Amino acid sequence: MRDSLIRDISLAPDGERKLDWARRFMPILQYIEKDFQASRPLRDWPLLLCLHLEAKTGLLALALQAAGADVTIVASNPLSTQDDVVAALVKKGIRAFAWHGATMDEYFHHIRRGLDYRPRIIVDDGADVICLLHRDFPELLPNIQGACEETTTGVSRIRALAQEKRLAFPVIAVNDALMKYLFDNRYGTGQSVWDGIIRSTNLLIAGKKVVVAGYGWCGKGVAKRAQALGAQVIVTEIDPVKACEAVMDGYAVMEMTEAAAAGDFFITVTGNIDVIRKEHLERMKDGAVLANAGHFDVEISKPDLLALASSVRLVRPHVEEYRFADSRKIYLLAEGRLVNLAAADGHPIEVMDTSFALQALSVRHIAENAKQSSGIYPVPEALDYAVAGLRLKTWDVSIDVLNETQKHYLQSWNE
Repeated sequence: MRDSLIRDISLAPDGERKLDWARRFMPILQYIEKDFQASRPLRDWPLLLCLHLEAKTGLLALALQAAGADVTIVASNPLSTQDDVVAALVKKGIRAFAWHGATMDEYFHHIRRGLDYRPRIIVDDGADVICLLHRDFPELLPNIQGACEETTTGVSRIRALAQEKRLAFPVIAVNDALMKYLFDNRYGTGQSVWDGIIRSTNLLIAGKKVVVAGYGWCGKGVAKRAQALGAQVIVTEIDPVKACEAVMDGYAVMEMTEAAAAGDFFITVTGNIDVIRKEHLERMKDGAVLANAGHFDVEISKPDLLALASSVRLVRPHVEEYRFADSRKIYLLAEGRLVNLAAADGHPIEVMDTSFALQALSVRHIAENAKQSSGIYPVPEALDYAVAGLRLKTWDVSIDVLNETQKHYLQSWNE
C-alpha cells in the first residue's frame, strides 16, 4: 500500500468486483490500455487525477498506470467517492487521497497531498486542482506540462483564468470534444440524472411537470429523458437561441418565477449560482422535488432553503425534507450536489468508455508535445475521430468512405 489516505483498505475486494464489471463494458479504453502497455508513452510521468472516484474512473487510472505513469488520484466531489473502488486501486499500486463524505477541509487537504508529488500532467473535473494551483501553489506551475479538463464548469473557470492572462500551462478542453459533449453530456447526463432521482425518491415521473433549468447539452439530455418517461417538460433559459431550440423541440419555455409554481420536479443544469432561490421557493407547491446536475452545489440556494425552513430532516437516503412555516414540504436531493453521482453511479459505463478514451489519448498528446504554450486547446480532431471510429468498431457498425471523385467534388469551387 503506497502513501495514501483512504477509508478502509479491506474494502478492496468489493471494489475489484466493480472494476471487473465496468471493464466488461469499456472496450475502447481496454484497447487503448493494451496499446499503452506496449508503448509505455508515460513512463515515470507523475500524474494527478481529480475525478469522481468510482469504477469507470478507476479504469482510466489503471490505463494511465499501464502507460508507465506514476498515478495519484483525489476526489472531485466528496459524495461521489466510492471507498471500495479507491481501496482496490490502492491495492493495484495507485496512490489515493480520498474518502466518501469528506468535509471541505478534508477535500482540499487531499488535493494538497496529491500536489505533494509534483505532477507534470493533471486530469481535472471542475478545475479545482488547476485553480488551487494558480491561487496557492505558484511555485509548482513551471513543473506542469499540461492538463485536461472534463467538464463544462471546469472549462468555464479555466477560460476565466486565461482571459486574465494568468493561465500558466496548456489545457485540453476534453469537455468540448465532439465525442464528449454530444454523448457524455447529452445521453450520459440524461440517463444518470433520472437514475439518481428515481433511486432516491421511488416516485413516478409520467404525468408530472418537470422543470429543467438550462438547455445546454446536459439540459437537452435531461429534458429528453424526462419527456421519454412521460413528463410534461418546462425549460428555463437565459439564452434566447437555446430557448428557441427548446420551443422547437416541443417544450414549454418560461421564466423560473412562473415555472416555480407549476413544477413537480426541478433539475438545475446551468453551471451558475442561485438559479433556484427564495422567490422561487416561496411559490413552489407542497412536495416539490429539487435536484442539481451542475458541477457545484450552488445552483439551488441552500441558504435560502434553510432560512425558509422551520425544520429539516432526512426522510430517505439522499432526500432531505424542508418544512416551511405554512406546512409546505420541499425535498432536496443529494444535498444539492450532483444527483447522478451523489445518489447513483454516474454516467452509464459505455458513455464513459468514450469520454475516458479521449482523456487517455489527450494525456498522451500532452506528454508528446512539450513545447505547447499556455492556453486552452481543443482535443486534436484526429483523436476525436479515432475514438468515434473505435466506438463504431465496438458496435460492429461500418460507414461509407468517399471515393476520389467525391473528394475532388467537395474540394472544388467551380463544379
